[in-house]
Amino acid sequence: MTPVILALAAGAVVGLALGGLGGGGSVLAVPALTYLIGLPPADAITTSLIIVTLTSITALSGHAREGNVAWRTGLLFAAAGIVPAMFAGMAAGRLPQAGLTVAFAAVAGLAALRMLRPARTPAVGEVRPAKAGAAGAGLGAVTGLLGVGGGFLAVPALVRVLNLPMRRAVGTSLLVITVNSLAALGARAGTGTHLDWTVIAPFTAAAILGAWDGKRHARRLTGDALQRVFAYVLLAVAAFMLVDAFV
Repeated sequence: MTPVILALAAGAVVGLALGGLGGGGSVLAVPALTYLIGLPPADAITTSLIIVTLTSITALSGHAREGNVAWRTGLLFAAAGIVPAMFAGMAAGRLPQAGLTVAFAAVAGLAALRMLRPARTPAVGEVRPAKAGAAGAGLGAVTGLLGVGGGFLAVPALVRVLNLPMRRAVGTSLLVITVNSLAALGARAGTGTHLDWTVIAPFTAAAILGAWDGKRHARRLTGDALQRVFAYVLLAVAAFMLVDAFV
């Protein structure tokens, strides 16, 4: 299979995740770019940030039109992660590639296990600014270090820490992803990363179309069912990456 065909197929899956779940695109994009298309991990992380940023902006516009974005909450949450994302992005270039692979697999596995845990019903009005700031800062650091937008962690945080309804958390997470990814990209600018636009262009186009389709399918499935399916995919990706790192 040619890289363009692989990029189109992987992009569609990434878009479905972003559009339907409000996150998870980059957790799938980095392994796809690394193992299917053959990019070095450092190049795959930066490429993933570009793809996820453009796709998230497109998906965000659709959720915003339906009123599913808490703008003030999302911007405050994302603002706490901007500086950590930039510092982590600069540090990532100095870390060994095997270490990044293991760290990525660990984050993916923990996120999957968290998704499989039964969600607690949040108490209305119980927003803790300090806790929200800490969660936002942590997401920013993960974004900069591993090239993930943080949506797969942002959605649970927005629901459990900031008490947003699930659909509103999905839309708001896309805002968080966009801000964090832009900050991480800014930190990586001028680092000499090779960008292959013959991969980025078809991957992004398919991801944008997939995001619209994912949003449409999300209306017909329960949030719990979508999270379970995605959690099992994440666990499989994490296991594969760990095996690849140590074998």
